[in-house]
Amino acid sequence: MTTETTRLRSLGVCSGAGGLALGLEQAGFDPVLLLDNRPVTCETLRANRPDWDVRDLDLLDFDPVDHQQTYDVDLLAAGLPRVKATATVHRAERDNELRLLQATIMLMHGVRPRALLIENVPDLVTKPAYGPIREFIAEELAHLGYAFHWFVLNAVDLGVPQDRKEGVVVAFRDGHMDAFTPPAPSVARHATVGETLGPSMAARGWPGAERWAAQADRPAPTLVGGSWERGGADLGPTGTKRAWARMGVDGATVADEVPGPDFVWAPSLGRPGMMPLTVRQAATLQGFPSDWVFSGRKTARYRQVGHATPPPVGKALGEAIKAALCA
Repeated sequence: MTTETTRLRSLGVCSGAGGLALGLEQAGFDPVLLLDNRPVTCETLRANRPDWDVRDLDLLDFDPVDHQQTYDVDLLAAGLPRVKATATVHRAERDNELRLLQATIMLMHGVRPRALLIENVPDLVTKPAYGPIREFIAEELAHLGYAFHWFVLNAVDLGVPQDRKEGVVVAFRDGHMDAFTPPAPSVARHATVGETLGPSMAARGWPGAERWAAQADRPAPTLVGGSWERGGADLGPTGTKRAWARMGVDGATVADEVPGPDFVWAPSLGRPGMMPLTVRQAATLQGFPSDWVFSGRKTARYRQVGHATPPPVGKALGEAIKAALCA
């Protein structure tokens, strides 16, 4: 069976702003249903793909009996909230993230997809602290007759200008696991922040854009969406902000627009001499196309961007899964 023209069916849960769904669409998967429990992310999905069936619904409340179009889909895809295992995280938050992960696995009983894709933090794959979670997943998948594989990939190896490691588990029934190969690096050289954002930095006539771009000669650190419940928009924790500062970027906030012709770039002055990124620039660093719109106010838009799976990662994973299903 040819994979180039074949379209397959997917169910997306915890879909967020649609980075994973968009990448899977590019790989040949059409969603029969997308779930997310935040109205603003559902608005984003509908604004970009009016034909997608998007439901503002918590995964914990989802019953496939009420949505029988999800039965036997080719792929169940979940870009779940990041599972954390540190003492600094509120226990209720951590438990909710684990419940969503468990709910995704239990959904396999009702939906019976041909394949499963879960994307999360790399520690879920590599760290001993996550061993009980991996054991739970392994036992449930084996009980249902699925073979599975854990691996870590880095978005920067797939053309995304960002050092962003992703922990992934894929599972297949009916013997398709034997035909699956994880995505291999697709670029010979990693894209840098400067070459990626240089044109946008110059869009309003800032004369320092070329000089800034020349020194921003490395991929971006991992963008972090932050908590939906507290705080404003920033690019990540202290270490991430320091990495941005070394490129002359103020990572402690998000800008409304790129620098104008009168902006004086002087990183030695600290934050006043550095410029923050815009939401659109952050989306570019995530690999979103320029025509993908984000609903809501600035902080909500940035949250959606920072929490998203980069679409090129979704596409590469989708192509690998599709190749195995069509083999």
